[in-house]
Amino acid sequence: MSSSANDNGPDAQQPETELTGGPCPICRKPGILHYKPFCSRRCADVDLGRWLVGAYAVPAVPDETTDDDDLDSDSRES
Repeated sequence: MSSSANDNGPDAQQPETELTGGPCPICRKPGILHYKPFCSRRCADVDLGRWLVGAYAVPAVPDETTDDDDLDSDSRES
């Protein structure tokens, strides 16, 4: 019997065990390629949950000028 490229023999690498270049952003364990950049499905789900509740929201900076300021300056000029 011949072996094929899809055989999961003892020397075959599973995608779940291949490490990525950096640590998991949630728990700091080595990342796994299958869940890149995370180390597990759990950490990927934790990150998704944080996005969904707005924990990663970029803070907005209000403009220094508002529409009311522009209207006041136009009325003073006339």
